[in-house]
Amino acid sequence: MNTRTYSTRRRVLVTGGAGFLGSHLCERLLEQGCDVLCVDNYFTGAKDNIAHLLGNPRFELQRHDVTYPLHVEVDEIYNLACPAAPIHYQYDPVQTTKTSVNGAINMLGLAKRVKAKILQASSSEVYGDPEVHPQVEGYWGHVNPIGLRACYDEGKRCAETLFFDYHRQYGVRIKVPRIFNTYGSRMHPNDGRVVSNFIVQALKGEPITIYGDGSQTRSFCYVEDLVDALVRLMATEDDVTGPMNLGNPRELTILELAEMVIKLSGSKSKIERRPLPSDDPQQRRPDIALAKSALQWEPVTPLEVGLRNTIGYFRDRNLRVG
Repeated sequence: MNTRTYSTRRRVLVTGGAGFLGSHLCERLLEQGCDVLCVDNYFTGAKDNIAHLLGNPRFELQRHDVTYPLHVEVDEIYNLACPAAPIHYQYDPVQTTKTSVNGAINMLGLAKRVKAKILQASSSEVYGDPEVHPQVEGYWGHVNPIGLRACYDEGKRCAETLFFDYHRQYGVRIKVPRIFNTYGSRMHPNDGRVVSNFIVQALKGEPITIYGDGSQTRSFCYVEDLVDALVRLMATEDDVTGPMNLGNPRELTILELAEMVIKLSGSKSKIERRPLPSDDPQQRRPDIALAKSALQWEPVTPLEVGLRNTIGYFRDRNLRVG
């Protein structure tokens, strides 16, 4: 443990802190009275997401790529750095893998040196196209290691391996949440994720594009609920390492989501079907029993409420219903 006596304020590093999820996490940590160092290379993150925090004296912003070592003094590390949308992580798949693997090595090395607690933002994608439903933490997954999504899926799986090996070999204090689909304000409008896709298309009056017949299922967690879970996980005792599923267990089909977005946005958009991409999971739903028992947490924001808030965010960005 660190033995600082000159300050009791937690110094927290958030990699990928200018991204969708990271910016909300930085806000929450500042609200808790932490000193926050936000690190981002702006590949998918944006300064606009954290511009309102720049005047806070406890907030610091640094441009940095986690594939290179970082030399700072911190008490906690949230390692969120990695493009999470297929359109972004498939743009440069080699760099995506490097971000997950080399980034994990560099952040774990930092945590080892400064004796910091470190959280790795893993993903439900470690389960691949699952043969177990709902997904439980003990399920090892069904992943194509050479497919188009492998740079992300296998990168996250390897990062988990590194975290648990650093924990066993060096005693690094780790937390590994597996994050399921998350949505809310500050999502990138062109990231190709289903919620932002549908909302942008609906507000522009464009056809809502569904891949396949729309029967594939997903579960969507509102960003504020997810951030609450991350902070709770970081605050647990050292023997609570994860992996731990974090997400909303309410499951619905992609077609149902499209119809809900059309209704809530007041759009006249029609649904248009396109071929299903390779390795696209047919089912995705978290079993969150572990999070409920270990964190006393479960999502509280109804999907309809979260979608209204998110639609409002995109509408404020001058997207109009056609």
